[in-house]
Amino acid sequence: MGKFVIKTSTSGVRFSLKAGNGQVIAASQTYKTLATCKKGIASVQKNAAAPVENQTVEGYAAVKNPKFEVYTDKAGEFRFRLKASNGQTIASSEGYTTLAKCLNGVASVGKNAPDAAIVTE
Repeated sequence: MGKFVIKTSTSGVRFSLKAGNGQVIAASQTYKTLATCKKGIASVQKNAAAPVENQTVEGYAAVKNPKFEVYTDKAGEFRFRLKASNGQTIASSEGYTTLAKCLNGVASVGKNAPDAAIVTE
């Protein structure tokens, strides 16, 4: 089972969603307070089953928010970001070497986020 890990630093509060094997699936922006960070986690849990907009294919079909945007970064790696209903990015992935691995990451968010425990480190 996955878990959200909250970390506080001098710049603010962030969370990471980790799979049962301890791998980080997605991470948040930096929030100013613990309360807003927890709202971000709730939003990821709520939107974890959002559809995928695959921006790596030419002429891709646009999807309404909430959605996972799958794209290629400047280094040529595949990444995803989860956008809430209001269009704000609430979680982002690391870079993946293949589209299939990136889509597995999206599926892992859908599997792990809804019931994930929330812990503080």
